[in-house]
Amino acid sequence: MSLSLPQYLRTVHHDGSKRYVECTSQTGIQIGSEVLIRFRSGSGAPIRRVFVRTCPDGEQMFVEMVPGEDLPPCRWWQVKIQVNMPLVKYRFLIFTDDGVWWYTCSGAHANIPTDSEDFRLLAGYQAPDWVRSSVFYQIFPDRFANGDPENDVQNGELSRSGFQSRKRNWGEPPAKGGAAMLEFYGGDLQGIISKLDHLQDLGVNALYLNPIFTAFSNHRYDVTDYDNVDPHLGGNDALVALRQETEKRGMKIILDIVPNHLGVMHPWFQSALADPGAPTSEYFTFTNHPEEYASWLGVRSLPKLNYRSERLRDIMYAGPNAVFRTWLRSPYAVDGWRLDVANMLARQGSDQLGIEVGRGIRFAVKEENPQAYILGENFFDATDQLQGDMWDGVMNYSGFSKPLWYWLAGFHVRQHGQPSMVVSEAAWPTQALVDTWQAFRASIPWEIALQQFNLLGSHDTERILTRLGGNEELGKLAAAILLTYPGVPSVYYGDEIGQGKKKNATSRDCMPWEVENWDLNILEYYQKLINLRRTSSALIDGGFQVLAVEEDCFAYLRDSEEEFIIVIANRGSANRSSDRLDVSVGGIPDGTEFTETSSGRKAVVVNGTLPAGAAPPGAEIWRASRPE
Repeated sequence: MSLSLPQYLRTVHHDGSKRYVECTSQTGIQIGSEVLIRFRSGSGAPIRRVFVRTCPDGEQMFVEMVPGEDLPPCRWWQVKIQVNMPLVKYRFLIFTDDGVWWYTCSGAHANIPTDSEDFRLLAGYQAPDWVRSSVFYQIFPDRFANGDPENDVQNGELSRSGFQSRKRNWGEPPAKGGAAMLEFYGGDLQGIISKLDHLQDLGVNALYLNPIFTAFSNHRYDVTDYDNVDPHLGGNDALVALRQETEKRGMKIILDIVPNHLGVMHPWFQSALADPGAPTSEYFTFTNHPEEYASWLGVRSLPKLNYRSERLRDIMYAGPNAVFRTWLRSPYAVDGWRLDVANMLARQGSDQLGIEVGRGIRFAVKEENPQAYILGENFFDATDQLQGDMWDGVMNYSGFSKPLWYWLAGFHVRQHGQPSMVVSEAAWPTQALVDTWQAFRASIPWEIALQQFNLLGSHDTERILTRLGGNEELGKLAAAILLTYPGVPSVYYGDEIGQGKKKNATSRDCMPWEVENWDLNILEYYQKLINLRRTSSALIDGGFQVLAVEEDCFAYLRDSEEEFIIVIANRGSANRSSDRLDVSVGGIPDGTEFTETSSGRKAVVVNGTLPAGAAPPGAEIWRASRPE
């Protein structure tokens, strides 16, 4: 049984946001920098002394903090520490009237926590500055919009695994099984250009495109040419045109790349199949040429690349004209990469080269453009790839999406193989959601946490409304959490108009462009949330603190030097049992006036509580300016 902690420890808080970590250097934190560390507690907490514990060069060191302002309901402590390593870990040691407590990124502890839970400072880390103020929009190109029917794939034009390509009418239900990969609806880059006004009206300012390089399937993860945009999507010229049009609107673009494997029809693999002595044979792993070779999850049409080959590394990322480098240059000048199955990259049995290759990719990309965003795909624990030396973020399935799915729609486990899905009938506890989120935030530097790619669904998952059985109110709740949680939010195409509500809907259905088929109420809700996310300093890079956890409800605070944002999230079918919320634990002073952003209702903090009323099912977002 764990030890119960005193209530006053709920008032203790620190995170990596600007209110708590300050470096005056214009170049950011570097080795040799002095960094001001601040720590907050309740005014009445019986805290006598606070120390910051670091481990310079592996040896433990304590520095005592100096008591600062005591402005009810909170008291501040601060101290400057020296940054002497690329990664500085630190925690707090608190002496009180009733004992000694540790405070780490995972919370307050009576026991001695492991170093893996410490707060982190990155020295010399170059963050892509534009990312944290972005709202992404993910597009599956074949299903978004057809701008040029002349480049559509024709019936029988392509064949793979016994199936032939089939041209489909826009909006027809997609097939199932192997045939689904060879059906094409005609979406292309010209179509995206034609719909940029919709995206601008929605408020998004960054695009993530699923693969656009030449391939045989509609998903194009079976790339056959890394050097050319698929002509059925408009070719290289269409990407140039898209780049030009997005720049006019201040929009960024990241592309999807598949560095782990390629399509079986790629010339590299065809040469290796024909001749085991071919120069490209070393790019693959044959166990019995030509029949047996390493492939992605045993899928023979996707042979796996072998990064023991230095020549392959040069072609993909290290060389002066490598794939990762070329598309970052003019005239394409894309703003970053999403790496498919980044968790598997350069890993084959005894050859575990993922960290080495990942660091090499980072060096090459940042050498071309220090502001490029490097995003990895990972459905699991990616914290070892998120320490500042590999990816800037990952698709945050484990640290955001899956816990939210489980809380809203029940716990399930999916795998490749049987049983493919294991489901629990019991509701997933709210505390489990909060604890899982905290564990994943605690394992990475705060600067990286603000760059995590948060999403409700993607081309690889159900749409959020499908997962929720068409429940619009829960869908809105999910969207509100997405747009207010730390990290970079991404909207999957069509979610903003209610796509996914219909029975048998899939995540790769065509985008309907007839406005009469849109849910305009959901669209307006997304527009307001996105506008709030892009204009709120607290949501862009403010701190994060959970204020309350209840059976069907939780509340959290995002705060900056300028404002407070409080989100009350209620998954239940009834109003929250209490009409008040304790905000003193968040250091919010009495007299602070909040406005609920949807209804316009106002409430003033009195005696440390916000009389917000009993929150109804869904989300309430309360906003206040910080008192002068």
